[in-house]
Amino acid sequence: NMPFLQKQLIILIVILINSINIGTNPIELTETQLIYNTTMDEYPKLRNKLKTGKQQSKIEKRFLSSSFNNNRWIENIITIAGGNGKGNQSNQLMFPQGIYIDYDSQVIYIADSENHRIIKWRFNNTNGEIVAGGNGKGNGINQLDSPKDVVFDKKSNSLFICDTENRRIVQWFNQINKNPQIITSDITCWSIKIDRKNNLYVSDYEKRQIRRWKIGENPRTDGILVAGGNGQGDRLNQLAFPTSIFVDQDYTIYAADGWNNRIMKWIKDAKEGIILAGRNGKGDGLTQLHFPQGLIVDHWGQIYVADGANNRVMRFSNESSYGVIVMGGNGQGKKLNQLIWPSGLSFDREGNLYVADWGNHRIQKIRIN
Repeated sequence: NMPFLQKQLIILIVILINSINIGTNPIELTETQLIYNTTMDEYPKLRNKLKTGKQQSKIEKRFLSSSFNNNRWIENIITIAGGNGKGNQSNQLMFPQGIYIDYDSQVIYIADSENHRIIKWRFNNTNGEIVAGGNGKGNGINQLDSPKDVVFDKKSNSLFICDTENRRIVQWFNQINKNPQIITSDITCWSIKIDRKNNLYVSDYEKRQIRRWKIGENPRTDGILVAGGNGQGDRLNQLAFPTSIFVDQDYTIYAADGWNNRIMKWIKDAKEGIILAGRNGKGDGLTQLHFPQGLIVDHWGQIYVADGANNRVMRFSNESSYGVIVMGGNGQGKKLNQLIWPSGLSFDREGNLYVADWGNHRIQKIRIN
């Protein structure tokens, strides 16, 4: 008879060989186990090990179904601004777009687009306060016309605003005795951001480009081209209707390329971008986008996208082209887990995500797990 220790050694070797095979061979699970037990976060790593494309398709359909998404995040969602119907009262918004969180002051700035104003809404308040515009639609120095984005600059204690239909960038000071000033004109701005060196970045969707200015220097100049600017197209050095942008600590520029239905990244001084998400054309699959118009990147490099025409917010990790639905994806509607053309995105210091729910005239806050 074989000695006991020798038997145990053989068993251990067999277990080790089987564990190696599990990592390389197709997973031997029943179709029901695969479809109903796989989570969205596990799926990108699991996908290449699945036995058939049919299994992959069924799992993806489950992730996109309303029954899966209805309860995924809903307990973490609240309305923090607006949500009282479309209107111009202090507790209402009308097609809000860009948003900016000033966590030190516990406020959110909102580009209240069709009210032609910028609203400052304090956390936990039921009403907002007009801090720019609000004097009717127009091109006067104290007026705005369909502003799409806003950012607050602490150094100058002022707001920089995409005054989109007036084709200009304006700086609006918090000091009562200081008039707004035009930073540059002849620009159709969708998104505006500031980096840690106090440079201003602006996406111009008509010229299909992103430009940079140094705040406080050379006002009314054309700035420096940093992405796109090679005509409309889908090559790596082109953009087609750039919408939202984001700039990280390394001065890398991320851009939602609306008509190309993709997310691009330009490393500092690069002549071409890199496609990060949306490589498979327009659609509502987990690897697809349909006119993305909001974008932000968290501290771990995960990309959050307001996937406008799909009425959802997606999250993409660095390792995978597959996204995870973190909000919406349940058709257009007014429920907490529904969106209508989401636009601006922003984080607070606690990692809560804020979403401008454009068609529902509200700002939603979601705690991300």
